Amino acid sequence: MTTRRAPPLAGRGWLLAWLGRRGTGEADSQVALDAGEAPTTQPGIVSAPPVFQHQRPCEVAVRTIIHTSPLPDVEISDQSITECVFASVADHADEVAITDGTSSYTFSELHDLVRSLGGGLSSRGVGPGTTVAILAPNVPEYAVVFHGIALAGGTITTINPTYSAEEVRFQLTDASASWLVTIPMFLETARAAAAGTAVEHILVMGEAEGATTLTSLFGKRIDQVPVDYAEHVVVLPYSSGTTGLPKGVMLTHRNLVANIAQMEHTFTPAAGEVALAVLPFFHIYGMQVLMNMLLAFGVRVVTMPRFDMVRALELVQEQRITRFFAVPPMVLGLAKHPAVDDFDLSSIKQIFSGAAPLGADLAAAAATRVGCEVVQGYGMTELSPVSHCTPEGQFRPGTSGVTISNTEIRIVDPESGADLDVGGRGELLVRGPQVMKGYLNNPDATAETLDSDGWLYTGDVAVIDDEDHVSIVDRIKELIKYKAWQVAPAELEAVLVTHPAVADAAVIGIPDEEAGELPKAFITLAPGADAPTLAELQSHVGEHLASYKQVRSFEVLEAIPKSASGKILRRELRDR
Repeated sequence: MTTRRAPPLAGRGWLLAWLGRRGTGEADSQVALDAGEAPTTQPGIVSAPPVFQHQRPCEVAVRTIIHTSPLPDVEISDQSITECVFASVADHADEVAITDGTSSYTFSELHDLVRSLGGGLSSRGVGPGTTVAILAPNVPEYAVVFHGIALAGGTITTINPTYSAEEVRFQLTDASASWLVTIPMFLETARAAAAGTAVEHILVMGEAEGATTLTSLFGKRIDQVPVDYAEHVVVLPYSSGTTGLPKGVMLTHRNLVANIAQMEHTFTPAAGEVALAVLPFFHIYGMQVLMNMLLAFGVRVVTMPRFDMVRALELVQEQRITRFFAVPPMVLGLAKHPAVDDFDLSSIKQIFSGAAPLGADLAAAAATRVGCEVVQGYGMTELSPVSHCTPEGQFRPGTSGVTISNTEIRIVDPESGADLDVGGRGELLVRGPQVMKGYLNNPDATAETLDSDGWLYTGDVAVIDDEDHVSIVDRIKELIKYKAWQVAPAELEAVLVTHPAVADAAVIGIPDEEAGELPKAFITLAPGADAPTLAELQSHVGEHLASYKQVRSFEVLEAIPKSASGKILRRELRDR
């Protein structure tokens, strides 16, 4: 297996060098913008039913049991995500906002670069109706690109940098992207993926022979291009589905701004705090929590292009990390990796785990070894992403915290549809201003997930206790959680059946202590075919999908168990 390592971008910041050439005395310039009313829909985007205003229990049917947040409501500003993130930039203008340990940008430098890129993109036609894709690992310049696009009024679609060209092409096509921003390491993949799509412009962060550099687009600094913040889709992250290919999740400025505001009572950093950002920015957790929320709260963000435990420990020691945002496999490393004892981790105040359930025993082991609080939350891409979090000092082992401000939940029996009270186990439904607008160009999938009253069906089984703490205890959805990555069985099955020896296939997740779940395949053989080896199947899958979407074991069956309607009976496979 080839390991890609993203090299640090040159110097103290190649964008900073460009900024210095601008001169410090240059006055900001405004790009003339059409003052007319912004459209409420965007080309190529099918609107989903709006999220209705919250209903109180007395206004709905008797059997509906709505659990409200124990936290006070917060005010949600009518502004763009970029205006939200940089609203307090003057309070810490000269403090470092984001760094990889080599390149660093202060809050004022970062804001100036965002405004300059926004101006350059806007002058070249990027605006409402334009989708720009980002294919890059976590580097400091990711924030410049993300917010430059948002400031210009464009829509961003963030792509997993470990994707194959085939997977990148699918997302570019599905999102109708016309621009693509990448780094030199991924330029070859970007060009191959863009061939035959609507992509007309490829930009590179850094320098690459024959490529258009990002700095060449920098122009006059602008303020936010006006859009309808409640309706305009600012970002299209992709969420894996269980019955098909990944789906674009339409998130508006209001969704993202609301979710940052909703964290006011659960995340209260002190001045000078520093957080490690190893979770990828293309994923909603990294994008919203580690990039947008931390910058909005004035926290210094330290990026890592890929996770390496020893390098992470080095950064904790060098940068005096106070907040360590993680997923359960990373928490496992903090609890058991021998290198932990070789570094000074005393600066860490809190480890926050998300993306997958964290066991109480593992949380306790990590807390004891590192000497800090270990908490967890709950969310999903469709929730921008947070719906539950633990107020500082109130962690209850095994729970995902309490429902955050301005949010309501229901616990519904998946069989009868009846609402359940405290102690009842059922599907978690969420309603609030952070709930997505819908799935891109997929009204059927939207209707299956989001009802006309604004309730989002999470597919996860939860229970709420008498002190408002929520625990995620099971999963209705069939997604496999491999090291916090989401692996869709249907996507793997579609690739497996293209192997010449495979007639039919089904994939399930099997429990694993370190990875959470491992994808296991069940296959039937094509007539006259010999059973393939695991290495042969893995080689075939690796030609089409990212490395984490890999079969880890398989079994040959006479037939795949299915219902009369043709649906795979996964429970029978799990019970084998």
